[in-house]
Amino acid sequence: MSDTGTRATAPAVSVVVPVRNEAGNVAPLVSEISAALQGRWPFEVVYVNDGSSDGTEAELKRLKEQRPWLRQIKHARSCGQSAAVRTGVAAARAPVVVSIDGDGQNDPAFIPRLIEALLAGAPRTGLIAGQRVGRKATAFKKFQSRIANGVRGAILRDGTRDTGCGLKAFHRELFLALPYFDGLHRFLPALVKREGRDIGYVDVVDRSRLTGTSNYGMWDRLWIGILDLAGVWWLIRRKKSVPEISEV
Repeated sequence: MSDTGTRATAPAVSVVVPVRNEAGNVAPLVSEISAALQGRWPFEVVYVNDGSSDGTEAELKRLKEQRPWLRQIKHARSCGQSAAVRTGVAAARAPVVVSIDGDGQNDPAFIPRLIEALLAGAPRTGLIAGQRVGRKATAFKKFQSRIANGVRGAILRDGTRDTGCGLKAFHRELFLALPYFDGLHRFLPALVKREGRDIGYVDVVDRSRLTGTSNYGMWDRLWIGILDLAGVWWLIRRKKSVPEISEV
């Protein structure tokens, strides 16, 4: 998997794309991701098909025929966005992973900025999070997000104004070491800080969805999100410092 299309070269970057029923958005997004990374780093694109019932699987199979760096992993049933992201990261072959939403609202043109910021901050920086500007959403949805981000920030003090942005760059090993739960993707900054790593931010311009409608709503996860928030707060409070040791 590489920018040249050869399988012999190990990828330096894995782009993980969780999708459910996004057949119309697959081809344009795959092309944009390729254009953003081609000639910069060897890469692979790992689509996690989260139980789609439309033509997403067939579209990915079609595109894979001419793109050896494109992979598809399928959930037999929909397990949610966090599960899809974790499946993709676990399957990734590169040490650096970028996650991006599959609906086209995240612009892949910003991926190089996230990767460059992560590499420049090594080894202290564990996460570079995209922060949406000019967000394309209804006024009510923006209001919901402001409330949710405000409450989360006041409790967790993670310094992040927008955890809902799907564009994030991080080290695969660090991500897989984090405690896993459904909803993990919304608490990455707090959990990375819990591990003693720094976080960086890149403003990214939000776009309108290319086709289709949102598959992951807000009200269906509201109460679960409140429980997750309490659980992450507890994890942070219970974190113990790693003792300094030496052999004598």
